[in-house]
Parts: sequence; structure tokens; C-alpha cells
Amino acid sequence: MKIKQLYGEDSTCDFKESVERKQPKSWLKSISAFANGMGGSLVFGVNDNGDIVGLDDVKSDTEFISDRIKALIDPIPEFDLITKPADNGRSILEVHIPAGEMTPYYYVNSGTRTAFIRVGDESVVATSHQLSSLVLKGRNRTYDSLVTEYRIGDMTFDALSKIYNKQTRLHFEQKLLQSFSLVTEDGYLTQAGVLFSDQCPYRHSSLYCTRWDGFEKDDASDSREYQGNLLTLLEAGVQFTTLHNKKGWIKLPNKRLDTPDYSDRAIFEALVNALIHRDYSILGSEIHIDIYDNRLVIYSPGGMFDGSLIQNRDLNEVPSKRRNPIIADVFTQFGYMEKRGSGLRKIRNETAKLPGYSTEKQPNFRSQYESFFTEIPNNNYKQEDLNVPQSVPQNVPQNVPHSSDKSLDLWIEEQIRINPKITTDELAKLSDKTSKTIKRHIAKMPHIKYIGRGNNGHWEVTQSIKSKRL
Repeated sequence: MKIKQLYGEDSTCDFKESVERKQPKSWLKSISAFANGMGGSLVFGVNDNGDIVGLDDVKSDTEFISDRIKALIDPIPEFDLITKPADNGRSILEVHIPAGEMTPYYYVNSGTRTAFIRVGDESVVATSHQLSSLVLKGRNRTYDSLVTEYRIGDMTFDALSKIYNKQTRLHFEQKLLQSFSLVTEDGYLTQAGVLFSDQCPYRHSSLYCTRWDGFEKDDASDSREYQGNLLTLLEAGVQFTTLHNKKGWIKLPNKRLDTPDYSDRAIFEALVNALIHRDYSILGSEIHIDIYDNRLVIYSPGGMFDGSLIQNRDLNEVPSKRRNPIIADVFTQFGYMEKRGSGLRKIRNETAKLPGYSTEKQPNFRSQYESFFTEIPNNNYKQEDLNVPQSVPQNVPQNVPHSSDKSLDLWIEEQIRINPKITTDELAKLSDKTSKTIKRHIAKMPHIKYIGRGNNGHWEVTQSIKSKRL
């Protein structure tokens, strides 16, 4: 058995064949990334194929690793060095690093300080906004708790008061603003307070809603932009999706049963989830609702709070970790969400209640470090009627055609159109192919270009394979 079958090289595990002494940064960046994220293990003595080759002098390597971590990682993270015997008489060495509480953890060398984060199975340099989030985490603070320059007299909360009265049947009192942590004792608004205020001035507190004609972003039949406080955005999103939630029908023996394209409750849960968990420190981005013929997609800036990828997680095992606890608590007060972290499961459960539902219409979720997508298939969409490719689930292995290179090329193009920031590693996992195979196919498709660098870039498709055939 290969060791990768036991550990699984992903966001919480990395493998090295040997301890690189001349260039320790090659593995110290993983130490930094694990400590800055959800923790993980770095295993030495395993080659790229997952075969155990062992270390020649594990005692010396242990001492060197310990010394380099203490000398070049600041602050020094907690770590355990675990030696395990291999069948060839040698040993492998596991360096286990728990999630750090004093983030950011920097790799320090020649006067430079670099913080790394884990994205999939890679350790990459944290961007400026990601670094700011790590600083807040290390101070045990969240973005929505930060105090702003706005004072209570600068803003009103009529929308908040109205919703509170409606949902709780209680009178809203001014002192609740402080109880909800929207206002400090000395009268300054927190970031959460600004986001709930009627005059919310933040340009990035926006919602873009589009009904696209077809299956990709081409011509739009309806496009609207909303800006304002979180309650206004939620109401606008509900109104837009209700407008475009068409009704189909199922013929029964004695009557006709109407069935909507989407569950209203599932969409509501997805919108609330996007507003609560988005990363409001990311400027120049906003929440998007994109409705296609065959699916509805909600995009929210900011991935999983712990840095993991939702498509690699069991929804029943995902803990309730909240990026914006104050915002989440206010929505909880209104009965818009539960504290148990069951929102994603509820989206699936509510969709499953639709008449005519089948398992291939199950909502799916995917994330990257700076993005989260909720995709809900159209319950009334029938692929055989329209004779066009249907959106495929993003968090389970795809049924990618193996019969021809063209079939795989078409599938890659479709996935890139759905998610322009998808990585080749993610495509490999979804298709059950290797990353090298995916990269080889993309290299033969000149109409697909990668714009930018690293995890800040994105794919662009200039012309589809189908168009070339016409």
C-alpha cells in the first residue's frame, strides 16, 4: 500500500523524499502554511509516487528540522516529530503541526518575512488581504468586530428594526444595537454595525443578479445590481430569484402537480449563507446570483474559514466555524439561520423535497481559498429534451468520457466556463485523471488562456470547441 492511501496528499498533508538542507524553504513553507491554516503533517521519506523510501539518518534529520523550524519560522509553532519504521529497514519522519493560535507564522530569511497558506495540496504565499485575515485571527478578532470611525448618530437602523419586530414580535430598542455588538459602549459602529445600517456606504456590500440565456455567461435577459445593507441585499436576492423561479408540472392520475425550478427555501438558505460567511475584507468583489437554463449558482467572496476545500469535506463532518460571528448572531436572532452549521445540508434537504426530484439534481458546493460556489440544478431541466450538456456536480468524481481526447477537452472547457478560477489539481480530482493529463490537454487548446499568476489568476475561453467545428 502506498503511503498516500493512508495520509492522502491534500490541504492537510505533504510529502518529501528527503530533508532538503541547502534549501529548507522548500519544506518550511509547508510548516508555515499548516500553522496558518487548519494544521497538517509533513512526511519525509516518501517519493513523488507515494512509495516509502525512508531516510538514511533519521536522528540527524530530526535535529536539523527542529533547529530550522525554531530558527526560521516566527513565531515558533507547536510541532511534534514522529519517527515511524519502514519495511526497508529505514524510517519515515512525520512533522505534525497543529493549527496555530498566534497567526501569521512567517518564514524568515535574509531580512524578509513571508507567510504561506495552504491551497489544495500546495503551499502558496499569502496575499495582502489574506495576511490581514491571519493578523486578525492571531489577535482573536474578526472583521465584523472591528470598530469603525462611524458613530451611532451617523446611521439609522430602520430596516433592522422592522425585520426584528416582524420576526420576533418584540419591540426593537436602541440598546439592542450594543447587545448585538453592532455599536460599542462609547457609540462607535463596528463593521457589522455599518453593514446592517440603512446608509451602509460600502461599495463592496453589493449583490449582482443575472438571468443568462443558455448555459454560460453570454447574453443576459435580466441583469440587476443592488447595493446596501445586508437585509436589503437578502430581500433583493429573494425577489430576483422568485421572479425567475419558473413552474413546471407533473401529470398525476387525477390532477396536475405544479413544481418549481428551485426550492425557495433552499435559495434563501444559500443567500443567507453567502451573506454571513463572505469575506468582507475582499474589496472589488461582491456576491453574484447567476441563473442559467439548467442551474442557479451563487458566488460569495471568501472560501472556507479554515482554509479547507468544501468539495473535499463530508458535509456531516463540517464544524460550525464562522468568519463573521456578529453577523451570524444577528441572522440567528431573526430565525434566518441555525447555530449548528447545518445550512449546506438544509439546502440539499429542501431541494430533495421538490416533486419529481432525483439524485442527479442534488445541490453541490465547491470552494477555493477566496471563493465559494453553491450550485443548485434546475429541477425541471431535462437534458434529453434540450440536447445540450447539463451542469455536472462539482464535489464528486465526474463521469468524464474516456473514449476520446475531444470528449475530455469539452468537459475541461465546460468546467472552466463554470468556474474560471478552478485549478488543474481540482480538475484532476473531479475527472479521476492526473494533473499532468489535464495540463497536457489544456496545452493543446490555444483558445483557453490563464490570465494572471498563481491563485489570483483565472482562465479565459476565447472560443469554444463546438464553435470551431461549425
